[in-house]
Amino acid sequence: MSHTTLTLLQGTVDLLILRALQQGPAHGYAVSRWVRERTDGVLSMEDAALYQGLHRLEDKGWIASEWGLSENNRRAKYYELTTRGRRQLRSEVSVWKQYAEAVFKVLETA
Repeated sequence: MSHTTLTLLQGTVDLLILRALQQGPAHGYAVSRWVRERTDGVLSMEDAALYQGLHRLEDKGWIASEWGLSENNRRAKYYELTTRGRRQLRSEVSVWKQYAEAVFKVLETA
């Protein structure tokens, strides 16, 4: 079965980043890899969208960052959820579940 890579809907990048970081601190590439693996390759983030999202979330205080060493012994910026970020994630998950349920209702055959 072939997979189609979907274009991310506006507003999903933040949610996906927050959800990926719920697993624990990670650098940008690890966040992107987690999303790709979790969705069986259906969703992937362009580098520009990913790093813009990471900076945007950091500016909002939803994530924090610090430099560390990656699994390849390379210097990498690691991001982690803040308390505000955990609250925001809960809120966004709730909204997206409501949205998805509404869309599925529209898509159901009569």
